[in-house]
Amino acid sequence: MRLDTLHTGLLAVFPIATASAVHRSLPKPAGVVERQPLVTPSLSKWWPTKTEKKRGVISDVAGDVNSVLGSLGSDIPSYVASGVPNFFQDFPTGANVQSSLGLDDAQVSALPTQVLNIPGYGNWTDQGWNLRFHGNVYKQPNISESKLDDLANGFLVGTSIQALPPSQASQARNLTAEIYILQQSNQNVTFSIAPAPTAGASGEQGGGGAVTPSGGSQQVKFPTPTTEEGDFDDFVQINDDDLAAGNSTSEIQRMNVYTEGDINGNATAYLVPPTGLTVISDIDDILRVTKIYQPKEGLLNSFARPFTQWMNMPDIYANWSRSVPSLHFHYLTTTPEQITRNYMDFIYKTYPGGSFDDRPLNFSDVSATLSIRKFLLEKNFRTYPHRKFVLVADTSNRYVMIDYPAMVTEYPGQVQCIFLRNTSSTDPGDKFPYDTSGLKGVDSNLYMFFNIPDDLINLDIANGHCVNTTIKQNLTYGEQGLPSGVNLGNGKKSAGSQPAGSSMWAFAATLGATMWGFGLGL
Repeated sequence: MRLDTLHTGLLAVFPIATASAVHRSLPKPAGVVERQPLVTPSLSKWWPTKTEKKRGVISDVAGDVNSVLGSLGSDIPSYVASGVPNFFQDFPTGANVQSSLGLDDAQVSALPTQVLNIPGYGNWTDQGWNLRFHGNVYKQPNISESKLDDLANGFLVGTSIQALPPSQASQARNLTAEIYILQQSNQNVTFSIAPAPTAGASGEQGGGGAVTPSGGSQQVKFPTPTTEEGDFDDFVQINDDDLAAGNSTSEIQRMNVYTEGDINGNATAYLVPPTGLTVISDIDDILRVTKIYQPKEGLLNSFARPFTQWMNMPDIYANWSRSVPSLHFHYLTTTPEQITRNYMDFIYKTYPGGSFDDRPLNFSDVSATLSIRKFLLEKNFRTYPHRKFVLVADTSNRYVMIDYPAMVTEYPGQVQCIFLRNTSSTDPGDKFPYDTSGLKGVDSNLYMFFNIPDDLINLDIANGHCVNTTIKQNLTYGEQGLPSGVNLGNGKKSAGSQPAGSSMWAFAATLGATMWGFGLGL
């Protein structure tokens, strides 16, 4: 069974531009020799992995059971071990959508063109501000409710749209409709930008650690047409009139970005100075309750149920936003563009305003999904080589446990703190181990495993105080969170752990339980 989710983004009907823009190449900034701010290439150059046909849930789990037993977790199916649920893979696109809905070319041509506009960020070079625009151009077919019900039931596990409460059934239909979009290639997009008075729910007037500039209103033509998948992503140099220069201010300037032709196609962008502090935060199971490690629950929490904050985590981010001057928040999720709108809507109602990254449509299979997180992390670090970064995520994502420590050694001096929620310590549903080996050799003052948001209270992240000494760590390097009591919940390895044979048996039982949760069985 293939489980899909949905399209999300800020939607806007807009007139397709016919004039092409001249792309101005951006020089490296003055005074930066070792690593210049990144000028992002167009998405047509983003192909870190080849797209391969992926196996289904049953064959992934059953085919890997023996190797899992032999290694106690190192060969867990990649979509589970990485915190990437299988239902976020293999979305229908383009011709497949058109064929499945029985649409001819004339019907597609008559549909209005829309744009997903994702909150971006701008960097400063010696020629001025360069603003990143990214998103997707598509068409939304009209689909009957009965057809949507049929399609939605193909995504649900252990239930049906008819069995859901009315509000959840409605959301499932909406998300299903937004999966079935028709990406539009070779389109030109034009934006209008203007000072933004507010963004996000950070706990103080205005939202977020940014200011409203005195000017900067202008029209911007995106320099290149959309890719085959309808994506656009690039930095574009903008007019600096009435904007504070990045080399003379520490303040982040907040701009509204509208797709020309419809004010509803808006996002908020952030002009971020070369120095300062940025929080790069994961979302699932750190800012909201997802339970990716319980696939049935993860699907319902993403597909039908309202997004719910994780405990009092919004209070932690609000406090950081209030107490750290000009703190930049950047939200990074590897979930696809099709579900970005729900994520952005949740973030902007619950957390400080900030820029956003998701998985573009040309990262379509599991291997590509795993590579996109590191790719987007490096994009931020290379764009701002003189900023410092606080990285926040959870242990249920295997590749976070690899990528976050790697940033410490690959980008010396840029990682301020790493905070990792230990999901297995507070959620008994998380049965999968995590590997702390990547942290070996990393200064223990740079990172902390935590259990609840209150563990982060009173940490002075601006000055690099990353460890709450009342939260015991007792870290050992290797697999943690294994069955049979090997993990005690703080990255701590139990002296009373059971023999390998017992652990292997318990882990096999866990895999069987996971499959049983899908209604499958070995």
